[in-house]
Amino acid sequence: MLRETITEAMKTAMRAKDDASLGTIRLILAKIKDTDIAARSKGVMDGIKDDEICSVMQGMVKQRRESAAIYEKGNRKDLADKETAEIEVIERFLPKQMSDDEMKAAIDAAVTATGAASIKDMGKVMAELKKAHTGAMDFSKAGPMVKDRLSA
Repeated sequence: MLRETITEAMKTAMRAKDDASLGTIRLILAKIKDTDIAARSKGVMDGIKDDEICSVMQGMVKQRRESAAIYEKGNRKDLADKETAEIEVIERFLPKQMSDDEMKAAIDAAVTATGAASIKDMGKVMAELKKAHTGAMDFSKAGPMVKDRLSA
């Protein structure tokens, strides 16, 4: 379903002659297609599912944030702005991201559900969070939060 939404957005951007959005949407579709091809070796012939598409797009956002930070340090505001604009387009297709308070509540629930007692159980907690909140949770923020929670 998400794949169709992205394809429709591409058609809309083409009709509106929105070159900036169109370029980013084409990048998203190309990345999804690459992931589809890679998944064939694992026996997934119908293409990846929506949660995996969300994960792919989150990776794209993370990559662009890192690039924008590097460009900012190198005094290349023009390139940083381009990366930021691409992030905005990609995030249109992602579910609303959880706030820090919502993440803390989800982490507490995952710790309770898995029975995690120490930092050794961090993998179990992260797996539970990924299963329940892929697409809505920023796992680069969640990791340190889980670590803090299990260290206390």
